[in-house]
Amino acid sequence: MALVKSLLDKTPVFGENCFLAETAVIIGDVVIGNDCSIWYGAVLRGDVHYIRIGNNTNVQDNAVIHATFKKSPTNIGDNVTIAHGAIVHGCTIHHNVMIGMNAVVLDDAVIESNSIVAAGSVVSKGTHVESGTVYAGIPAKKIKDISPELLEGEIKRIAKAYSMYSSWHK
Repeated sequence: MALVKSLLDKTPVFGENCFLAETAVIIGDVVIGNDCSIWYGAVLRGDVHYIRIGNNTNVQDNAVIHATFKKSPTNIGDNVTIAHGAIVHGCTIHHNVMIGMNAVVLDDAVIESNSIVAAGSVVSKGTHVESGTVYAGIPAKKIKDISPELLEGEIKRIAKAYSMYSSWHK
């Protein structure tokens, strides 16, 4: 079972049918929706502000989700993939988004629905990623629009796949 720890009178809350890997750490003011998976080594630390995660979202191995003290909470929507080693900090991520491996999304950034932040990218503080786009680089900039094939074949496919993968680990 994951390390689930109350802190400052706040206890993490989980929806139905969630998978929490044995080495995941979820602390404090964290609320996770239904059918989510939090993978090995992931850390969700709701100690300085809240973290809210929607339904069917996966937080993959060694990802870190945090916030900024009394200033910038973290809000993550439905059908979101936070890939291996990503850092999501004090930002808002809407629905149907993929944050690539080792990407960083910083405070007050907004990632609109149906978007991708490419692996290894850094989304600077306050950046606004428009719906239907791919952002890449350091700092991340728009590189292209998302085709219907990319939306279905990557973003939605991966979110569905992780729901299946988590059933193997339960």
